[in-house]
Amino acid sequence: MIDTFSPPTQHVLLPTKKVIGFSITALPFKDQIQTILRWAISRESRTVSVANVHMLMEAYGNPEFADVLENADIVTPDGMPLVWMMRQMGASNQDRVAGMDILLALAQLAQPHNVSVFFVGSQTEILEQMRRRLEREFPNLQIAGMEPLPFRPLTQAEDQALIEKINESGAGLVLVSLGCPKQEHWIAQHKGKIQAVMIGLGGAFPVYAGIHKWAPIWVRKSGLEWLYRLVQEPRRLWSRYSKTIPPFIWLALKQLLMTQMEIQHSRF
Repeated sequence: MIDTFSPPTQHVLLPTKKVIGFSITALPFKDQIQTILRWAISRESRTVSVANVHMLMEAYGNPEFADVLENADIVTPDGMPLVWMMRQMGASNQDRVAGMDILLALAQLAQPHNVSVFFVGSQTEILEQMRRRLEREFPNLQIAGMEPLPFRPLTQAEDQALIEKINESGAGLVLVSLGCPKQEHWIAQHKGKIQAVMIGLGGAFPVYAGIHKWAPIWVRKSGLEWLYRLVQEPRRLWSRYSKTIPPFIWLALKQLLMTQMEIQHSRF
């Protein structure tokens, strides 16, 4: 857990590494969190995508979603396969920047820096369970609001009312749980409208609320969290994993092979 915060620095372009054609932010966990917090303190309208294999494969087959991902201010490597790929691409010290860890770190650091948090999406029951746990574990955290959204699209009037509610709350962080890719599209559509850092943390909400179990740390570090989740939700996740994991492995191996060939060619 992070317990320090560096003062704001001059704006610089964040370093990235390409994974199957998509730019992933190549910074340690601490630096990514501190960057997000700096933006939140000044209430900049920013977007953060927490990317795993599923998200990259969704973007690979969907040009519109690929544009959403490419235009995000930060794309964190959530999932060890992305971390391993980035290390092979030269980011040797890259670590995982996952949803639950982001939630916990920001809840901790937001307290002393007077940054309030607004939660959007999920279900009322989950949000209420999150509220109770947050109040217990982070008693000084300012919860600016919690707003579950209906499954249907919001009307223009409803959407405008939500934008005004979030902005008037003074929130510097907006954590969104609508599922991928819906939450990323929602976040992208509200950039420049909502004056806060918006982060898609769909899977972290039910875990923090205690609905789903958080995988043990050794499972998370070994890259087997997908299997842990599959055991918990086999019906929902089997189809997703069978369609995304094999093609990702193929594309990743293809990229690594091409990189090695380029290195060998450059030596002659």
